This record gives sequence, C-alpha cells and structure tokens, in this order.
Amino acid sequence: MRTIWVINGPNLNLLGMREPGIYGSDSLQTIETNLQQQAVSLEVKLTFFQSNHEGAIIDWIHDAIGKADGILLNPGALTHYSYAVRDAISSVRIPTVEVHLSNIHSRETFRHTSVIAPVAIGQIAGFGAVSYELGLIALVRHLETQRQAVV
Repeated sequence: MRTIWVINGPNLNLLGMREPGIYGSDSLQTIETNLQQQAVSLEVKLTFFQSNHEGAIIDWIHDAIGKADGILLNPGALTHYSYAVRDAISSVRIPTVEVHLSNIHSRETFRHTSVIAPVAIGQIAGFGAVSYELGLIALVRHLETQRQAVV
C-alpha cells in the first residue's frame, strides 16, 4: 500500500476559526478526517503533520525518504518565500503536490508567487477543503502512472 504524507504549514492549525471567508469553516481535523475516508477508497495510507515552524517541516520532508511515496503539501505562507522548504522538496525527490485552500493567484500580489511550485509535480488552489481531495487524487494517479511506466 502506498503511503502519502500530508504536511501542513504555519497557521493551518487555526483553520475553522481563521478568516473563514477566505479559508472556509472546516477545521484541519475535519479536512484530515475527510482525506482519511478518501484514502480508503484510493487504497493509500496517510500520515498527517502540521507545524508552525519551518525547520520542523523541513525535518519531516527529509524524514519522508524511504517512508513516503508522495507528499501532499500546504506550506501556508512559506509558499511565498521558503527556499529552504523548496530545496527540501527538491532534494528528497518524492512526488509532491502543493495545495491551497484559497486561490493564491487572485489574492494580494505577494501571494501570487510560489517558490514551491517549480519543484512540485502540480499545484491545486482555490477549491477550499476540496483542494486537498483533488490534490490527493492527482498525486495517487501520478504514482499509478509512474508505477505503470516502470512495469
């Protein structure tokens, strides 16, 4: 069974109460519960992690080597400036899908740039909590395609 690590960055622990007009009313726990249900039908195992600390996120990405087949990543504000998270994703060579609840391209100008996107296999943004579900489907399909290409 494939294993996907779902990694969430700063302030995502406050989902449900933080700016619900932008990020929705679902808590991170609700999003994780919904993803877990989806994972059963996709036949993947999920491991969840959230931190408000860049170094802890980098440590988790490094620790994924040999343990995770893919990473579903919402780096939060780190999206826009964390070259360290970008380099960690690039270094581990684990397929990563970047997800965002809001459409970062329709918000403030500083949010339009993702330093993560160039090293991710894709980015899904703007669909609220469904962004995670779409990201998981895309990541699993990518992994299936990779496996078929090897066989």
